Amino acid sequence: MGVAEAISLTPDFAQCVEAILSLRGRVVVTGIGKSAHIAGKMVATFNSTGTPALFMHAADAIHGDLGMIQPGDFVIAISKSGDTPEIKVLVPLLKRKGVPLAALVSNADSYLAVQADYVLHAPVEREACPNNLAPTTSTTAALALGDALAVCLLESREFSRQDFARLHPGGTLGKQLYLKVGDLSRQNQQPQVPDTAPLKDIILEISGKRLGATAVLAEGGELVGIITDGDLRRMLTTYAGRLEAVRAQDILTPAPVTIDVDDFAMEALARMQERNITQLVVLEQGRFNGFIHLHDLLREGLV
Repeated sequence: MGVAEAISLTPDFAQCVEAILSLRGRVVVTGIGKSAHIAGKMVATFNSTGTPALFMHAADAIHGDLGMIQPGDFVIAISKSGDTPEIKVLVPLLKRKGVPLAALVSNADSYLAVQADYVLHAPVEREACPNNLAPTTSTTAALALGDALAVCLLESREFSRQDFARLHPGGTLGKQLYLKVGDLSRQNQQPQVPDTAPLKDIILEISGKRLGATAVLAEGGELVGIITDGDLRRMLTTYAGRLEAVRAQDILTPAPVTIDVDDFAMEALARMQERNITQLVVLEQGRFNGFIHLHDLLREGLV
């Protein structure tokens, strides 16, 4: 197995973070070979955590792609040796453009490191490859240092879950971060009965609205409880022989578990799992607004 020496976050690392935070432009990350793949991943992480970034292949840079670098940009060049021919050609061109240059290297004495304004040192004793040839340990160390840089930047910017959600609107991850209870509950019917409703009306409301429950409201519209399918089954035992006299207020469950329309859907799931129930009463400004059901969350792939 390859051995990576301890990656030290030197003063250059902190200065690099400060320089990127004050940028007017973008971070351009470049490399060649396996380092180019690490550069691409770093760019993706930067962009998803609030640091605008571009990938530039070191070989393509000297054949026209250098034009993507503009005044105000910041370049990070990744190279284990720091002495590859493409890097040696590229560095003087970058210096001529006058943009700050950070070297993410294993060899701190390399040409790239000496020419750079900042050195992000990821020392590696040998590769995990048994022949000590294929970039393995070195790329892992570079990836870890790149992630450390991205995390320092997002923490310095106080990049929140809400910020993250705005940049990740797609897929299950996006839904976890932005989907609100109201987005789902508004698609459902709103079963409700007055607290004086007879048993027949209760059964018709629960059956017709197909959510397995109904809210029970007082005369002024205040939520006083909930009646579920389970409550009806239990009622048959308690009120056998006198079902005609049953009213909603007799069989309701008071103080049902509720959630606000503006809460995240994932919070609704957490409350359902905590109470081992399949639906929640939804409130808006303290008033009954409908139901959210476990099936809504299943349909969105949140479970």
